[in-house]
This record gives sequence, C-alpha cells and structure tokens, in this order.
Amino acid sequence: MAERGLHVTGVDSSPTFVSLCRQRLPGHEFLVADMRSLALARRFDGLLAWDSFFHLAPDDQRRMFDVFARHAAPSAVLMFNSGPSHGESIGAYRGDPLYHARLSADEYTALLDGFAFEVIAHAVEDWASGGGRTVWLARAVA
Repeated sequence: MAERGLHVTGVDSSPTFVSLCRQRLPGHEFLVADMRSLALARRFDGLLAWDSFFHLAPDDQRRMFDVFARHAAPSAVLMFNSGPSHGESIGAYRGDPLYHARLSADEYTALLDGFAFEVIAHAVEDWASGGGRTVWLARAVA
C-alpha cells in the first residue's frame, strides 16, 4: 500500500512489531494498541485486518464490527480474512500454540450488513490470491 502512494496507519499490540514497521516505513504512522478497543476519532478510506482478526475470540470478533464502522469513512473498503467455517482451533506458529476462531459465513455477512457494509467479494480458501485464506472484501454504505 505504501509503495502505491497510500498513507498507512498501522495498529498492532506488539511494540516490537510496531518498532519494526516504523523503521521500515518512515513517514507512516504506527500505533501500539489493541484493535478491540481502538478509538482513533478519525475515519479511513480503507481498513485491513489481515492475519489478525481471526486470532480474536468469537465475541471479540463480533464487537470488532463496531470498531470497523466507527473508523470507516463513507464508501470505505474493509478487507479481512477469516477461517473457512465456524469453529475454534489451536494451530502452531514457529513451535508456539496459536489460537484461531471463526464465525460462520452467514454470521460474518449479517454482521457486515448490520454495521452498514456490503460484501463486495468473499473467497473461501482462496489459493490464487489469498494463499489459502478465506477473504472478505466489503464497502461501507450510507
């Protein structure tokens, strides 16, 4: 996104990750914060929750749609990835346990609709562009 001339505001709960982003992308903004309680008092044309959102518990994921809506400018694009079907699991990353939670596609669609987002595209286990991820693309509607 930065290479295409967009101004990036990044949020992560890891100070180490935010520090690395600040070093690699000077001139952009990176904040140490928990996405679940994000309240920046500004709106963005695009929101991306990539490889992060599905690490939240189901109830936290449900509450995130209000956070997305409060930060979405008119016609903003929201993209996030989820698992392919409802459930919870513990995977592994570099030998450490890693929690994943997923709502059903119907529930994600209902949440998007309930917070005035329309689904533009949804691909389940998309190997062509998402590396096997289930991808959601939505747009804020008035």
